[in-house]
Amino acid sequence: MMENNSNLKQLDQEQLEKMLKSGTTTVGIIIKNGVIMGTESQATAGYTVASKQAQKLFEINKFTAATIAGGVADCQYVVNQVRALSRLKEVEEAEVPEPKYVASITRNILFSGRTYFIAMMLVGGYSQREKKGKLYGIDLLGALYEEPEYLSFGSGSPFSLGVLEADWKPNMTKKAGLDLIKTAISSSRERDVGSGSKFQLCTINKDGFIQVE
Repeated sequence: MMENNSNLKQLDQEQLEKMLKSGTTTVGIIIKNGVIMGTESQATAGYTVASKQAQKLFEINKFTAATIAGGVADCQYVVNQVRALSRLKEVEEAEVPEPKYVASITRNILFSGRTYFIAMMLVGGYSQREKKGKLYGIDLLGALYEEPEYLSFGSGSPFSLGVLEADWKPNMTKKAGLDLIKTAISSSRERDVGSGSKFQLCTINKDGFIQVE
C-alpha cells in the first residue's frame, strides 16, 4: 500500500510539473455586483506557438463561465462535459444552475481523472441566490478553492497576481475591473513566453454572460 501511495505521489508531482510548464494566463476578479473573467489567445506546443486564436474562455451557462489552462484536449473534454451536465440540471429544475454547482461538477470530473487529466480551470459567475459574483479555482488534482477577490492560473499567473495584489479593490466598477484585468494579463504577456496574442474577456452580472470585444 505504501508503495502504491508513493507511486501516486510521484505521478501527481510529474503531472504538476508538466502542468506548470504549459503556457497560458487566465484571470478572474470579483467586482461590484459580478465577476470578470479573462485570458489571452496563444497556445503553445513546447517552444512553438501552435495557435494565436486558441479559445480559452467558455460560456458554461447564462450566469457562469470558465477559463482553461493545461492540455487543450483534456480541457475541451472537461468543458464539454460540464456544459452538458449544467444543461441537464437546468432542464430538470427549470432554472440555471449556480456557479457553485458548475465548480463542484468540474471538481468531481478532475478529481475522478486526477492521474489522467492535465487541466486547471477557473469558474466564475453571478449567483442569483446570493446576488453577487462568485469565483472558484479547480486544480488538476481536483482541489476546489473559492476566492473572494481574484485568482489566476497558468504559467503567466505570477505576473498577473502581482498586478492584482497591488491594484485590486473591493466593489470595483465594471470599467475599472476591465482595465485592471487587461493590465494584469498584459503584464504576463510581456514577461511570460507562453502567454500572448489577443484578449478574451467577459463580464457576468445579473444580466448574464456578456462577451467583451
